Amino acid sequence: MESGDIPVLKRLSESGQTIIASDEDIRGRKVTDRSDNELGKVGDLLVDEEERRVRFLLVEHGGFLGIGEKESYIPVDAVADVTEDRVRVDRTRDQVVEAPAYDPEVVEDSEFYDRVYQHYGYAPFWGVGYVYPPFTRLPGQL
Repeated sequence: MESGDIPVLKRLSESGQTIIASDEDIRGRKVTDRSDNELGKVGDLLVDEEERRVRFLLVEHGGFLGIGEKESYIPVDAVADVTEDRVRVDRTRDQVVEAPAYDPEVVEDSEFYDRVYQHYGYAPFWGVGYVYPPFTRLPGQL
């Protein structure tokens, strides 16, 4: 991938790809912040189909029975720990709440991805010298 080229990301659920071991699928797991405050659950994963890498967690939070529910993107770079029932991110609840709002109209816009990375303080995956996070193979990796 050339520097500056941002691949189109797709929700795993819409990509036609599957996770090799179903017990490693992190979708549906609880998401907590670095202080173990619950943030929501992993609703889906955004994948770079070309490189077969998960780039973002799509976290669902708020609402009741799906009504009023919101979605936030969290870069996989923020994942600190994954257990059988939980994904912990190394950020605070406030940082997640204050992240750029998910908008289906702009989600494929490179500026949206850039704002999300800037908000969380990470270099974007399409940048020169990007190194995939220490979790070289997250549970749920393609």
